[in-house]
Amino acid sequence: MRFSVDLQEAEADPGRSPTPKREEVEWVPLQNHPVFFPATGPVRDPTAARPLRNLLAWDGASRLYFWDSDKLCLHQISIRLGEPDPTSVLAASPSKVLQADVNPDFAVQKISINRNGSALLLSGSGGLCVMYLYGRTSNKDNATICRTVTVGSQIYLSGSNIIRILQVSWHPNSDTHLGILSSDSVFRIFDLSSDLIQPEQEYYLQPVQPGRSRNATSICPVDFSFGSDHLWDLFSVFILFNDGSVYILCPVIPFGSAYKWESIVEIYNDAQTFGLKSSNSVAVSNSNLAISWLEATFPAIADQETEGSDLYVLRAHPYALFDASLSLQGPLRKVCRDEDEEGSAFRGAECEGGAVSFLYNLVVKDSIMVTAWSGGQLQIDALADEIQPVWNVGSPPRLRVDSNDHIRGLAMICEPTPGKVSPVKLNQPLDSTLWLGHPPPLLRLAIVDLALPRKTKGGSLIMMFIDPLMLERIFTLHDGGIDSIVLHYLPFTNQISGKTETMRTPSVHPVLSTCQGEISSQAPLSGFVSLSDSFGCSWIVGVTGSRECIMLEMKTWNLLLPLQVDMEGKSLGLEEPKEKDMPDMISKELLVGPKVVLVPQTSPNVRSVSADSIEGRSMLHDYFKLFHENYVEYAHKVSFELKHHEPLLKKIIDDQHARLRDAQQKLLQVEEKQSKLENRIDSAIQLHNGLEERLKRLRKLPGPHKKPLSRAEREFKSELDLFSGVELDALHSSVNALTARLRRHAQSPKGNTSNQQRLISRRKDPVEESQVSQLKSSLEKLSLINSVNSKKVKLVESALRSLESSRS
Repeated sequence: MRFSVDLQEAEADPGRSPTPKREEVEWVPLQNHPVFFPATGPVRDPTAARPLRNLLAWDGASRLYFWDSDKLCLHQISIRLGEPDPTSVLAASPSKVLQADVNPDFAVQKISINRNGSALLLSGSGGLCVMYLYGRTSNKDNATICRTVTVGSQIYLSGSNIIRILQVSWHPNSDTHLGILSSDSVFRIFDLSSDLIQPEQEYYLQPVQPGRSRNATSICPVDFSFGSDHLWDLFSVFILFNDGSVYILCPVIPFGSAYKWESIVEIYNDAQTFGLKSSNSVAVSNSNLAISWLEATFPAIADQETEGSDLYVLRAHPYALFDASLSLQGPLRKVCRDEDEEGSAFRGAECEGGAVSFLYNLVVKDSIMVTAWSGGQLQIDALADEIQPVWNVGSPPRLRVDSNDHIRGLAMICEPTPGKVSPVKLNQPLDSTLWLGHPPPLLRLAIVDLALPRKTKGGSLIMMFIDPLMLERIFTLHDGGIDSIVLHYLPFTNQISGKTETMRTPSVHPVLSTCQGEISSQAPLSGFVSLSDSFGCSWIVGVTGSRECIMLEMKTWNLLLPLQVDMEGKSLGLEEPKEKDMPDMISKELLVGPKVVLVPQTSPNVRSVSADSIEGRSMLHDYFKLFHENYVEYAHKVSFELKHHEPLLKKIIDDQHARLRDAQQKLLQVEEKQSKLENRIDSAIQLHNGLEERLKRLRKLPGPHKKPLSRAEREFKSELDLFSGVELDALHSSVNALTARLRRHAQSPKGNTSNQQRLISRRKDPVEESQVSQLKSSLEKLSLINSVNSKKVKLVESALRSLESSRS
């Protein structure tokens, strides 16, 4: 059916590239598609470091896209999910080749498609462009030439600018808006339908951590994620920084984006119910700002008569408060249990390395946030309270208007509101913090260690994806392969559904591994996508570095079943149904037998009556009637029951025979592997004994008897580690840049002797003299800073040695 639709579309639109003719199309398994065969070009160096890439995208229906980094083209593959059997996926061969009219001049690391499947995003650290899949196209060398545009060409990596793109994503409520987070700590929103060069909105992020100085090099953004359809989460942007802190911008809304009427009404009623009726003046003021923003952004919301009309979608009008800028809410902190945890409420999780990626996931009523660290850990938190919009009054934004005074763009500085970072305790009612401008607290669900291969430098990069079929499942793509994390405990969802389950840790399942022992393979995955259909089937597709396709079917029906424990402590779980749980094949009434009916008593004279007489015939008629009502009908019921259950009994017997054969095969395999298992057990025992002896020797060393560092010492050490990895690198890069500039000045071309004498006799150029003096002063400052830092490090080392010697 999909193929016929493609033919009709191609005939209706002559500008599009025609789909291959019906006799030319061949449906093959996706993993055997010719596009995914290993390339025949030159082999790359396997030891060369490759960034983590994702060159696969799915439009959510029947088209799969793959970016060919060798030929610089895009393959559009039509797929059929669950055909010919529910476990397989078919793909049309040959694929449709899409060629950009202007090839990107950067290495593509990620592709992403918008909601309606009309545009594809090609992004990398060196640039960003958008490829329009439909519209005016032309055929050239059996390829479709698509219009390709560059976004933000005057901002990112243009001329002397070295601003790198950290993350880019389509807005979930618009087909033309892009959100871009860059290395200059600015979050920008571009509208592709109006302006490709100048952003529609700019938010300059200035985070300030409590108790720390304002240092632009000590904290920088890493990743961001848009919110989902849940109250004010719909207008929120979550921003992750390298130290693991998370901040929120709310409300952020693209001009002209579409939203459901029910969602806007729910937010509007919430602000009026819990904000305006509050006894706190701060809550009333904040809710008034939110209501005025909603009524100006969605003018139809103020007219309640439209609720009964056919209005389903609302368009956002350009609007901004003229005397207030958005507050950078954060850093989000954990819910404290006592006063001792208040100091650590602002700090990130005790994970290794730095934060590398972020994921926001809405599961029914729970807003889940997952932070990935370079050490291979995942920090999973849930918002313990609702998000509310917060403005900094007195900090007006900068607006760009047209000749009719209509807002075309805005820019503002976003920083945390002073005094809005008080910790929240478990015994504190959440109603007391509504609409007071406090950032929502976090409820720690789990910290998952993926046990990734250890790397000497830089750590591991991790990409995270949500299963479109089961939102409780998260896929992680990393150098070691693919893992699946399933969340079993959702606090607010379980509370609303009436479940009284205890908190369960997430289950981690390795789906695909590219590791060999402790060393990662030299060809990590370069693409990943999760597929699902309307029948509840789910698949994952991965592409290796050598362009080999891997497709796996994912089971979903039994992952969220609760673990049942009986009174004796034995786990029931997902075991096979026992004999007592089997349904009754034959009803108990039939097994008991026919009812025993007593023959009616008669007088002794009647018993001697002959059968030919009238009395005898009536007596025989009564006996036959009783016999027919009890025994003949019972026989008919038994016959019908046996015939009805015959196919089911046959199926059960065949299933038992099949299970018996499988068990026998498994027993044979176990017997074959028994010797190998015994050898492995012996080697494991020897290794265990060796480790025990080594542990005993290590316990005798003086190191384990040292006392652990105090809380103040740990905080001081963490600050030293943070600055050692950031500021020293910045100093080294500055020294290298200055050295290169001095070298260029020293190696400048020299003229003849007369010219040199003439230059000497001339007056010195004041510009060059000022530049040289500035270079000298910069070098002196850098040397002074290096000497001060070295003295501080020596002082800390001596203090630590003295402390260790005093404790020992």
